[in-house]
Amino acid sequence: MQRDGAVVEGPGAAPIAVVVAGATGWVGSALVPAILAAPDMRLVGAVARRQAGQDVGTALGAAPVGVTLVATVAEALAAPATVLVDFTSAASVQEHVLAAVERGVHVVVGASGLDPGDDARLDALARAKGVGVMVAGNFSLVATLAKRLALIAAAEMPGWELVDYAAPGKPDAPSGTAFEWAVALGSAHGRPPAVPTSDVVGHREARGATIAGVQVHSVRVPGYVLSTALLAGAGDERLTIRYDAGQSSAPYLAGTLLAIRRVPTLLGLVRGLEQLLPEL
Repeated sequence: MQRDGAVVEGPGAAPIAVVVAGATGWVGSALVPAILAAPDMRLVGAVARRQAGQDVGTALGAAPVGVTLVATVAEALAAPATVLVDFTSAASVQEHVLAAVERGVHVVVGASGLDPGDDARLDALARAKGVGVMVAGNFSLVATLAKRLALIAAAEMPGWELVDYAAPGKPDAPSGTAFEWAVALGSAHGRPPAVPTSDVVGHREARGATIAGVQVHSVRVPGYVLSTALLAGAGDERLTIRYDAGQSSAPYLAGTLLAIRRVPTLLGLVRGLEQLLPEL
């Protein structure tokens, strides 16, 4: 079976044993019922520090499902598992990923906080342990399409920047979606700004953060859930490619379930949900 960076199908009729970290969070609370309803998956662990000791079904306002919430990923991984799904926080995601990989458990990462600068080290560790790690800033299939379109546009436009919108309480900046777009755009089509940030007169911070050579501006105001926009210009014309998320976490479920099904066929670290989708 070829597993070196490529997605391959293999046998395996047994349900995928899944642990969800952040099981009572915004995405996790919708993901848990989706996993329970999936015939090819089995929820074997759930992590939520504040609700530890409760049945995860009860904690989510439904009937008990026979899975007790625990406070740490280490506790959840004490039982056999195939895939850890992490929708926690930037402060803890790296620790969780390392804990799973060390135990030979595949990982799907939806939380922000994994620095691409650590990708090579994490990829090497995952390969040594024979597991796959799927990292995506956004598991929405529509957001993934928007990212693809942004990459196509950036290849043809002489100048562009990213704007990241979210609610005031979002602690990370930029969002995982905007960060992933910046890294992909910078790697493929990075161009230096007409005026280097070091030469800006006044307040350099007003030009935003430079991520992978891309200027990113994070706006935090009421009324937004999550929006990421590529603002591009060429001569006397402009183009905006923008992804807007709604109040529900439902758009992220299909992509996350896809990643759970496919990550056991990966070896090493793969970044970006588009890696699991057919080419345009």
